[in-house]
Amino acid sequence: MKEDERRLRGSPLTYLTGEQLRVIHQASLRILEETGSVVRHQEARDLLQKAGARVMDDSRVYLPSALVEEGLRTAPSRVTVYDRQGRPAMFLEDRNTYYGTGSDCPNLLDSRSGRRRPFAEEDVKEAVILVDALPNIDFVMSMGHLPMYGQQASYQTEYAHMLRLSHKPQVITAGDRVSLADQTEMAAAAVGGLESLQHKPLFVLYDEPTSPLVHSFEALDKLLFMAEHRLPTNYAPGIMAGGTSPVTIAGAMAQANAEILTGLVIHQLKSSGAPFLHGAGVSPMDMRSMQPTYAAPEAIMGQAGLTQLGRELYHLPTWGFTGCSASKLCDEQAVYEAYSYLLSAGLMGTNLCHDVGYLEFGLTYSFDLLVQCDEMIGQVRRMMSGITVDAEQLAVEVIQRVGPGGHFLGDEHTFTHFMENWTPGLTDRNTYETWQKQGNASLGQRAGQRLEAILAEHRPVSLTAEADQEIERVLKRARARAG
Repeated sequence: MKEDERRLRGSPLTYLTGEQLRVIHQASLRILEETGSVVRHQEARDLLQKAGARVMDDSRVYLPSALVEEGLRTAPSRVTVYDRQGRPAMFLEDRNTYYGTGSDCPNLLDSRSGRRRPFAEEDVKEAVILVDALPNIDFVMSMGHLPMYGQQASYQTEYAHMLRLSHKPQVITAGDRVSLADQTEMAAAAVGGLESLQHKPLFVLYDEPTSPLVHSFEALDKLLFMAEHRLPTNYAPGIMAGGTSPVTIAGAMAQANAEILTGLVIHQLKSSGAPFLHGAGVSPMDMRSMQPTYAAPEAIMGQAGLTQLGRELYHLPTWGFTGCSASKLCDEQAVYEAYSYLLSAGLMGTNLCHDVGYLEFGLTYSFDLLVQCDEMIGQVRRMMSGITVDAEQLAVEVIQRVGPGGHFLGDEHTFTHFMENWTPGLTDRNTYETWQKQGNASLGQRAGQRLEAILAEHRPVSLTAEADQEIERVLKRARARAG
C-alpha cells in the first residue's frame, strides 16, 4: 500500500479552536493535579512517585503538569502498523483514516436466520474471513467473544483465528498480561520472531481505564507490558456521559483526556518513546434506557474534539469509533447511524476507527451491516479524496476538441479518466427494467448474497506450517492452563 493511499484530503471537520483545545487540556491538568486518580498497580505507582508524582496510601495519585508535558514530548507522533507479510498497511498520523471492526460481542445477528444468538467459534472464523476479503475494511478485531474457553484461553483462541484467517493488521483485546503475552508470542511466530514484531508491529492493543479516574491493575499491567515490549497501544476510556463522566461534551472530554494522559505518563515512564494512541469513547447515556448511545450526535462531536486534541495539540496518533449503531436489527436505523459515523470519522481524520458492524451498543454483531459498511466506506473515501485541479483534469483542450453539441464518450480523455469515479459493488444504478430482470433485490439482499459468496469462495493466505504449529502450541498451553 502506498503511504498516502488512505490519506483523506477533503475539508476537515473541526469543532474547536486552538484556544478551546488549550482550555480543555488545562482542565485535564487541573483534574490530574487537584482531584487525582486511583492507580491500582504498585509498579505504576512506584514509577509515578519516583518521577515526582504525589502518591497517597489509598492509591490516590496526583500528577504534576511537568510529568504530562514530558510524556507528551517523548511519545511518537507517528505509528506504522504492518500486515502479516510485513508490508506497511496503516500509517497512523495526520488525518489518515483506517476503518476496522470491533471485538468481543457476546451475540451475533445471524444473517441466515435473522435471529440474535450467542457467538459460536465458527462465527468468529467467518467474521475474520469476511474482513480479510472486504477491500475497505483495513484491520481486524475478533468481533465475537468465546467465553466457553474461559478468561485464560478465550482471547488466545480468538486471536489464533485472526492470525490464521486474515493477512490484515489487527487490533486485539486481552483479559490480562498472561493472555496478552500469549497473543504476542503467537504474533511473533507468524512474523519471524519478537524482534521482527517490534520492528514491524502487526497489532495494536485496545486497553482502557475505568471511568471515572480509576486505573485498574489489569489495565495497567497490560499497558506496562506493551510499553516494555515497545508495541503500540491505546488507553481509551469508554465513558457514558452523565453516568461515568459529566453529561456535557466538554466535561466528558476533559475527564477522558485526564484518564488518557495518566496512562500516557505511566507508559512513557516505563519505556520512553514507546508507541501510544490518543482517543476515547464519550457516548452520552440515554436517560430513558440507561444505555450508551454509540452513534449519538454528542458521541460523534466528542470524538471530533478528542481527535483534534490528539492530533493538533499533542501530535499523537488518534483512536475512535465508527460504523456502529444502537439498533437491534440491520435496518434503516443501523444504516443511517453507521453511515453518519463513517462519514464523520473521515471528516475528523481519526486515524484508527473501530466497531464497524456493531449493533445494540456493542452487544450484538452483524455481518450484513459489516458488508454494507464496506460499501459506504468506499464512497466516503472517494468523497474525501479531494479534487485535483490541473491542466489534465480541467480538460480545456478536450472541451475544445469535442466542441458544442458533441459528446465525450468516444474521447481518449474519457477512456483514460472514467475509472477515477467511484464504482459501487452493491449500490444499484440500473434502470427499473434492468433491476427487475436482475432479480429486483434490495441493497440488503445484495449484501447478503455477497456475504455468502465471500464465505463460499474466499481463501485466506495460509501461515507457514512452522508458524501454525507454534500458534497451536501456545493455544494448547493456554487451554491447559485454563483447565
